[in-house]
Amino acid sequence: MQLEDMIIVSVDDHIVEPPTMYDNHLTQAQKAFAPELRKDKNGADYWLYEGKRTGAIGLNAVVGRVKEEYGCEPVSLEQMRKGSWDIHARIEDMNANGILASLNFPSVVQFDGFLFHGMENRKNALTLLQAYNDWHIDEWCGAYPGRNIPNALVPYWDPELVVDEIKRIAQKGCHAISFCDNPAIKGYASIHNEAWNPMWKACADNDICINIHIGSGAQAPHASMESPIDAWITTMPISIVNSAADWLHLKALGDYPLKIALSEGGIGWIPYFLERADFSFQQHNAWTHADFGPGRRPSDAFREHFLTCFVDDKFGLANIEAIGEDNVAYECDYPHSDTLWPHVPEHLWESVKHLSDTVINKVTHENALKRLNFDVFGPMGGRKNCTVAALREQAQHVDTAPVSFGGPAPLAEGEVHRRVTSGDIVRMFMDVAKEDGVVEETA
Repeated sequence: MQLEDMIIVSVDDHIVEPPTMYDNHLTQAQKAFAPELRKDKNGADYWLYEGKRTGAIGLNAVVGRVKEEYGCEPVSLEQMRKGSWDIHARIEDMNANGILASLNFPSVVQFDGFLFHGMENRKNALTLLQAYNDWHIDEWCGAYPGRNIPNALVPYWDPELVVDEIKRIAQKGCHAISFCDNPAIKGYASIHNEAWNPMWKACADNDICINIHIGSGAQAPHASMESPIDAWITTMPISIVNSAADWLHLKALGDYPLKIALSEGGIGWIPYFLERADFSFQQHNAWTHADFGPGRRPSDAFREHFLTCFVDDKFGLANIEAIGEDNVAYECDYPHSDTLWPHVPEHLWESVKHLSDTVINKVTHENALKRLNFDVFGPMGGRKNCTVAALREQAQHVDTAPVSFGGPAPLAEGEVHRRVTSGDIVRMFMDVAKEDGVVEETA
């Protein structure tokens, strides 16, 4: 196999919600409470949900920008690459990047749809959540069959409603949901509470993969406000480790063939994580009463139920036997700042070329397609149309040159660059948060 022969599927990308998201999925009566996309006097785009301003929509949609401007993250659709929010432009960017198919998480409504939980009218919240799912499945994914893997939200403020929505979206051909990695942090029952048992059964019955994205519950902590922000960025992927351990000890794993994806968590830490889990089981299960079944260890449960993914992880791929060749998938993370667009195939090839063709195929696409129960080859007319070479052939007209939007403000005379700190970024997000709840007229 050569670089051009790879077939690449990404299990973690993101959508910046477009202004037309709700247009075709609400009745005339429901449009009375439909969210609106507006622009403030400073040119920032924002959504109104129940009359309250909801953040800046473009944070971290920096794909295609010059790296010097990554800290000046866009606040309007005009300041970001069109593929961030337009499905037709997204497909062109996927082709240019050699990416066959992609699973996408939301942005404005949050990775797990938690924005809907904060709405006062829960009936309206459910209507809007379902409208998001319909838009995502029917328009975003439906526009180009085989190219985007549906990933629905669930109203987990009520486990019974979760079951209903799982059944509904499964009938539409969606076999993945985004779920909070630790609902207890958000005031709901922990994943070990029997309240979730109907959800586990519904996921098993409908072949649903549960995607738990970093930051959907547990957060990477800042060491201090004076700490360089680089330290926090470094820890972001493995911030899911505590939640991973919690899910690994979920009793329902022994009751149902559940599929759990650790989204955007990386893989290099997994070998030690499994080693430690097995060692802890060996040393402590006599008094903790942990039970993974006769002759089974935590690592056995992990390899049976979990999917991990990586952006760039040479160490993890060099030690893939300690993780499990059936447990690793690729993620592009478009349009976030970690994405290697438009050079994913070149970076990925350097990480996997030491592996056999069989394992390369598993890591680049087969594990993802199997776990997510998604067919790409039928809609695409066979494997010959799915390779890096075939996709890039369709994208020769796509301009992938980095773009500047003006750059940061010039330094004053005598001023020098200093390290960006956690405090700087926290204050930036606090400034955005101050706007929340403020209704502003369109400029």
